[in-house]
Amino acid sequence: MSVVLLTKRIEFAAAHRYFKPEWDEAKNRAVFGLCYNPPAHGHNYLLEVTVSGEVDPKTGMVINLFDLKRVLLGMIEEFDHKNFNLDMPYFKDRIPTSENIARLLWTKLAPHKDIGMLHTVRLCEDEDLYAEVTAAGGLDVASVTRRYSFNAVQDGKAGRDWDCFVTVHGPIDPVTGMVTDIAALDRLVDERVVTVFDGQDLSHVLRKPGATGDHLAQDIWQRLVSRIAPGRLTNIRLVQSRDVSVDYAG
Repeated sequence: MSVVLLTKRIEFAAAHRYFKPEWDEAKNRAVFGLCYNPPAHGHNYLLEVTVSGEVDPKTGMVINLFDLKRVLLGMIEEFDHKNFNLDMPYFKDRIPTSENIARLLWTKLAPHKDIGMLHTVRLCEDEDLYAEVTAAGGLDVASVTRRYSFNAVQDGKAGRDWDCFVTVHGPIDPVTGMVTDIAALDRLVDERVVTVFDGQDLSHVLRKPGATGDHLAQDIWQRLVSRIAPGRLTNIRLVQSRDVSVDYAG
């Protein structure tokens, strides 16, 4: 029987701050940017938990959603409206980055055999950034996805808003708790993508009459793939409307 993936979403609110107490302010700011600012900043986190399994022929379900919801509610009660730095012993010697928090949530969920096999834990800070750990990758690596937006003309028509999701995969740095330098990624994408395409005609920039979202995704990949470090570019997703998106992974 085929394996089916089932995803459940749940929200909670918490605060965190990125800093290393043994570093001076200049180094903390250079590495963590605005995330270093005291005392902390909060998020309405969206947690997406995906489990895998075969469909039970009697119930028609992979697992009982009531059981999954019960486990998730019990877990997030420990974190809801807390400060990860000050209230959570897990982060006494570890920075509560999205990657590290996602990894912690995985370890909290894994012992619950009644919710099936964990496949993916995705933690969204907001609509512009999320981190993901998977069974396939293990707990020492993660993916981070960042959203960027620009407006560009397609086929000579009025400008269209494009959302570009850039996914970087790699080991979670044991010192910074990050897969990649988000501030550096922001600068790279702004220079190589947003500034290049914003307000422009795609056909002119790409030198392709009738340029499509497929062409654009491939071009963005080529502009970024050799310049991202640490981490490895694994996916570009372009959303050109609520009904149409393009994924390109090299």
